Amino acid sequence: MFNSLLAVNNNVISYVLIGVMVAILIVSMVLMNRRSKKRQQEAQDLIDAVKPGNKVKTIGGICGIVVEVDPEDDTFVLETGTETSGKCYIKFVRQAIYESDAVVEKDGKAEKITEKEVKDEEPVAEETATETAEKDADKE
Repeated sequence: MFNSLLAVNNNVISYVLIGVMVAILIVSMVLMNRRSKKRQQEAQDLIDAVKPGNKVKTIGGICGIVVEVDPEDDTFVLETGTETSGKCYIKFVRQAIYESDAVVEKDGKAEKITEKEVKDEEPVAEETATETAEKDADKE
């Protein structure tokens, strides 16, 4: 009788452990999903906050100043280069924005975030190609 009671207790303990493990797995998946959605929303807020005059770095590494934003086509025009080397205008899809000095307003407060911060990476100096070329021209 004692052996059969012990076998029943072992089965119950096994089911409880499996249930706890499944519950932990479900809770961790829900928390990861919420964090992911929050990061995506912050990245979208950054993209939506970009306006003409903002400095932008694209996912391809091109730095410049936004000249025009077209919400219908979901694109923007980026000005790169300098007066001495010649300016260039390139049209990008707004999803190509990697980093920007745009200010995102949340709950009436202005917040400056970069998509890089959203991705939990180290911040990089916010120097555009124009500023770099101007510094090089000053050195010469």
